[in-house]
Amino acid sequence: MSTIQVQTPGLQTTVQDLGRNGFGPLGVSPSGAADPISLRLGNRLVGNVEDAAGLEMLLLGGTLVFPRGAILALAGSDFGAILDELRIDVGTPVEVRPGQTIRLGPTRSGARCYLCVQGGIAVNAFLGSASTHILSGLGGFQGRALRKGDVLRIGSASKDFRRRTIAPRALEHLSPRKVLRVTAGPQVDWFSESSLRSFYAGTYRVGEQSNRMGLRLEGAAVAQQGAGQMITEGVSLGAVQVPAGGTPIIIFVEQQTTGGYPKIANVIAADIHRVGQLRPRDEIRFELVTCDEARSLLVEQENMLASPELILE
Repeated sequence: MSTIQVQTPGLQTTVQDLGRNGFGPLGVSPSGAADPISLRLGNRLVGNVEDAAGLEMLLLGGTLVFPRGAILALAGSDFGAILDELRIDVGTPVEVRPGQTIRLGPTRSGARCYLCVQGGIAVNAFLGSASTHILSGLGGFQGRALRKGDVLRIGSASKDFRRRTIAPRALEHLSPRKVLRVTAGPQVDWFSESSLRSFYAGTYRVGEQSNRMGLRLEGAAVAQQGAGQMITEGVSLGAVQVPAGGTPIIIFVEQQTTGGYPKIANVIAADIHRVGQLRPRDEIRFELVTCDEARSLLVEQENMLASPELILE
């Protein structure tokens, strides 16, 4: 079986697929790729099913050796990857010969790069998913980020190498945006009109303490009306919570499944992948859309991803 040997792991490299959905009532958040669109595209480029497990790298990539070779593709942010002495472009599959090494450096664009190999990364599934849940130490490769000396198995691959690229219109549609579209949250009436205007007019900076559980934002505090107390309730992916201090938090893929802070808004499903590409100190704004608009935007995105013209050969 083909393998990947980890010479240097990078900052936080983990095995991720599209997550373990449906276990929220048991207190298990989905985890999965922070930018699921990039993982889906990377898998399509190498001929995998979209949910195949790949490697998610954060801000700084590592050095990986392929003793028996592989067919791989990079998707998401540009980490300046080099295969031996050859530059590798994001969004184009390459055939790695036995013994070759790929080196990835610091990001040149967003936060995360995905390395997908034909056959996928072979790890034991936990609750039906290969995703690593960092905070609980479950899933993925031994429930943790990769370390020097780790050896990952690659699943069976039987397809021939084919040159593919992602259609330019798709890349344009999925390009990073610093304006996140949101719907009104369930506790929006806890905030005054002036607070809501400030929230949507203001600019927020992604804090250094952000992680896969949530993105802490820095900016003008959002004041609540009165001093009401919430009963703890379920929390959805992309919820924008406002704790007592008034600075919002975007709940993310390793979220707690319940929470007691009011939710002023919720990032729409079509923009979740853009949250996954936000780096510390990036500045963002929020734009309010209706639920019907959010649904239409998601349908439009999924139709594009399902199009046979998405991947060009």
